[in-house]
Amino acid sequence: MSIEESRALPQWRRPVALLILMAAAMPLAFSTWQALLNNFVIEAAQFDGADIGWLQSVREIPGFLAIGVIFIIIFVREQTLAIISLIMLGVAVAITGFFPSFQGLLITTLISSIGFHYYETVNQSLQLQWIDKAKAPQLLGWIVAVGSGASLVAYGALVIGWKTFEWSYNAVYLAGGGATVLLALVCWLAYPQFDSPNPQIKKMVLRKRYWLYYALQFMSGARRQIFVVFAAFMMVEKFGFEVHEVTGLFLANYLANMIFAPMMGTFVQRFGERTALTVEYIGLIAIFLAYGALYFADWGDLAIGAAIAAGLYVLDHLFFALAFALKTYFQKIADPGDIAPTAAVAFTINHIAAVFLPAALGYLWLTSPAGVFILAAAFASISLMLALLIPRHPEKGNETIFSGRSIAPAE
Repeated sequence: MSIEESRALPQWRRPVALLILMAAAMPLAFSTWQALLNNFVIEAAQFDGADIGWLQSVREIPGFLAIGVIFIIIFVREQTLAIISLIMLGVAVAITGFFPSFQGLLITTLISSIGFHYYETVNQSLQLQWIDKAKAPQLLGWIVAVGSGASLVAYGALVIGWKTFEWSYNAVYLAGGGATVLLALVCWLAYPQFDSPNPQIKKMVLRKRYWLYYALQFMSGARRQIFVVFAAFMMVEKFGFEVHEVTGLFLANYLANMIFAPMMGTFVQRFGERTALTVEYIGLIAIFLAYGALYFADWGDLAIGAAIAAGLYVLDHLFFALAFALKTYFQKIADPGDIAPTAAVAFTINHIAAVFLPAALGYLWLTSPAGVFILAAAFASISLMLALLIPRHPEKGNETIFSGRSIAPAE
């Protein structure tokens, strides 16, 4: 069914509704895995900083290999691949609690990561193909809010159940992963197959005029790994956060995203991608430097340091929510047929640093945790300089402020 024909369907069966339902399904498994990870690996598998670094490096291998999506969609529709990937993610998370060892966690994490990264790659492609450019910032903001709402449900249930009902790791993993599988099956059975308005090129696409988008993706991947891997790990290792406290922190993150993500969409719509990304990167530089400073302070009362770290974590997550401006920047400069292959290429570029950085920084963490966050601030500074090269009104032929010059020739 074409996008045009789908307008005759009820609202809940249209393409945007499917995107929203998938956005709700994914976090139920992923957020459960994320909320329990640091406590589970420390308590059940006795991980140290080097172990968590290796686990996260393995988790990023499928992201680095996301370029394989280009070859899969020759035989499998993007919509179908997205749903299969959600099921894979859900099943892997559901069984995680049964393998509390370094080797077991490597295997379940790798399987769930294949599902997560392939879903995210195809989902980004479908969003940019199915959503009109004029409405993209606002709709993407609302989709982020829906995903945050799903995470809020998962974390809220975990916070209440962990202390009140003494849930086990196995029970929570089964519930979170199972919920994702259930919603994925609804997506499979309740929606028709939608045809994208523009046929996608089903081979690897690398264009010189996308160079700034590629560079921003690379730096985004390097910078975000430090936040994802080490910020929450610090909460448990340095400040002794328990499962319900870490989950409460995630809960605050997603509550803030539910409220502010639609506003951020409006902000991007009004002020443009360059301004939005500039605000994000300046905020992240300040926050990462503050993270590093936490390790130089001598906390007589750890509760004070923990409160400051928690506040920084929520702000950090909120600034990262502005990252969808990078999607809309690409949507504006891209050839319509490039979206699917470039989404796969971009995910691979985003994960180049992610494959080796967590493991390498895991060893740096053993000697200088503050150094890890100072490096993250340096990465955010490079991202800021790159963001300033985005023109106020990007479009095909006006991809950077250098468009038309020899520095970045257009194709």
